[in-house]
Amino acid sequence: MSEPRGQMQSSNATSSSLMEQQSASSNPDVPPSSSSSKLGQSNFRRVSRTEDSSPYPIPGLAADILHMRVKEGSKIRNLLRFATARMEGEGEGKDSNGTSLRQVVFTGSGRGVTKTITCVEILKRKVGELHQVSKLYYKTVNEVWESPQQGAPGITMQRTVPAICILLSKDPLDPQEPGYQPPQTQSVPTEDTERRRGLIRPAHSPSSQHTAKRVCLGD
Repeated sequence: MSEPRGQMQSSNATSSSLMEQQSASSNPDVPPSSSSSKLGQSNFRRVSRTEDSSPYPIPGLAADILHMRVKEGSKIRNLLRFATARMEGEGEGKDSNGTSLRQVVFTGSGRGVTKTITCVEILKRKVGELHQVSKLYYKTVNEVWESPQQGAPGITMQRTVPAICILLSKDPLDPQEPGYQPPQTQSVPTEDTERRRGLIRPAHSPSSQHTAKRVCLGD
């Protein structure tokens, strides 16, 4: 089956745009460069990181919607295993009515943005026929840094990082909503595509047929 190139290009463009914004912001592992000379980057280390609990940038979401928070260290296979089971109603993935979920929202910020997009693209192929709404926004991150020197005071810093929120729904969504994408159309594979993938045995070449005839004549 051929890959949905158009969708992948749009997702790559979204990821590229976010990475450009992210590269312009501060590195999440070190204090901002403006404060590095005062704090001493090699002497301070980050001990905690918290994000603000801002509401979803997508309007009309249910309060009990399945929320998949994707972080930099999250395992994609674990996230997809859980989300796929809930959306397909497998095992313990059914809701209180015994049916599969209709919607799921993925969120990620900072270095977790690319991984969030990857999870969404894979889930769309696994489940299929999913409507999508994507929103880009910014989140406030609070970080606490401490010095290895005993008795030295810690530093609390506040940063703004790019974030993404993606809603996937089995039910139709408003096509006029900014960031809406319709379900992917699965194209029918051609014979050439199947041959390239090794699913169809290539036809015998004329030279091989001629060789077979000469062997028969020799017998």
